[in-house]
Amino acid sequence: MKKIMTIGWAMLVPVLLAVGCTTTETSKGFEYPLDIAQVGADPAKAAEIDALLKSFVEEKKTNSVAAFVARDGKVLYSEAFGWKDMKAGVPASVDDYYALFSQTKAVTTVAFMTLVEKGLVDIHDPVSKYFPGIPDQVITELHDDGRYETRPVETPMTFVHLMAHTAGFDAHLAGELRKQHSGEPMGFLGFGGKEPDFVPIGQHTSGGDFSAEYLEEEMLALAEYPLGFDPGAEWHYHLSTNMLGYLIERISGQPLRDYVKENVLDPLGMDDTDWFHAPEDFDRFVKPYRAIDGELVPGTELYIKGAVTEQQTYAEGAIGLNGPIEDYAKFCQMLLNKGEFNGQRILEPETVELMTTVNRLPQASQPFEFGLGFELYNDEKEPVPAVSDSAYAWGGLLGTAYIIDPDKNMIALFYRNMYEREELYPQFLEKAYELIE
Repeated sequence: MKKIMTIGWAMLVPVLLAVGCTTTETSKGFEYPLDIAQVGADPAKAAEIDALLKSFVEEKKTNSVAAFVARDGKVLYSEAFGWKDMKAGVPASVDDYYALFSQTKAVTTVAFMTLVEKGLVDIHDPVSKYFPGIPDQVITELHDDGRYETRPVETPMTFVHLMAHTAGFDAHLAGELRKQHSGEPMGFLGFGGKEPDFVPIGQHTSGGDFSAEYLEEEMLALAEYPLGFDPGAEWHYHLSTNMLGYLIERISGQPLRDYVKENVLDPLGMDDTDWFHAPEDFDRFVKPYRAIDGELVPGTELYIKGAVTEQQTYAEGAIGLNGPIEDYAKFCQMLLNKGEFNGQRILEPETVELMTTVNRLPQASQPFEFGLGFELYNDEKEPVPAVSDSAYAWGGLLGTAYIIDPDKNMIALFYRNMYEREELYPQFLEKAYELIE
């Protein structure tokens, strides 16, 4: 495989690096200035981003990279470089689909907040009001034979805890207990280069039942375990957004996928973003790679295959969305616009502020701040000093990332789909801020 990739690279790189691949169709909602200099951006700085992204491809740090920058709703940069499919010699474009992993979480959180605005739930409500089976015990001791001791929670779990990842699911001894009972490793399938011999329905979180057909099955099973700490006491990432997604189903009476599409994706015109896609859309996905010892090695396509399965019933709140970079840029712009984009209001301005300005983590719990669904920058200047205090952000496990900066009135997104990889996003982000200065 290494020899084949090396030959293909030598033959095809000069063709691609001559120009970035950009969509020719103007998408609804964003303005595309013919000359970014007319809207206060420096074309030379855009050329520097081109050069940077091309270097990532030339140096075999990534097979494909897409980037998007907008200020005041005007697109200053939208380009893709590399290969959607290196083996077949298919160049990348900004229309390619990426597996977004944890970028799903913010979409799920916004969907839940639409329920809040409808008066169906409050963020401070106890989760047990809507799901009586939610855990109300904290594990205190775990024995080698599987027996364990618990105590009642000191604080009931609320929806704030779910959205801020402070609920306590699968943490500490609770995680050890689940692992002991399952007998399976808790890592995501296919990471580390091991190819599983089956394809789950949809994209599944680690540590559960990969044969589950519905999110409800996984959440009812998770609720059988005690918590690892009192709700609100610590930050433990990930599973709480799956439970949030399940609560959306219980409160709305609709499958999570249907509710999110109806209340977030479709109104924003995110037409290509979804948990599932038609089988013929398989070729729209960027093929994932691993950077190993200076070479690009194909990674598992498990998560792409899971998104184009015949049975399309399993949709998580924490991972599973896929789509092109500009689709998610519409979501980011909606938040930057305080809840509105393309003539569609998703949330009220007060709700967006509630989600993106208040740190929900206990004091000294983490070296960063987290709101409802997003990391908050508040005085955090690493790794890019130009980022404003008002900025908030997140990303996905395969290398996608985004930032929303109200003070600068800008959004920036950076997409890759790679397993083992070098961190490249900060280099792009620094150039993105130079572009808007």
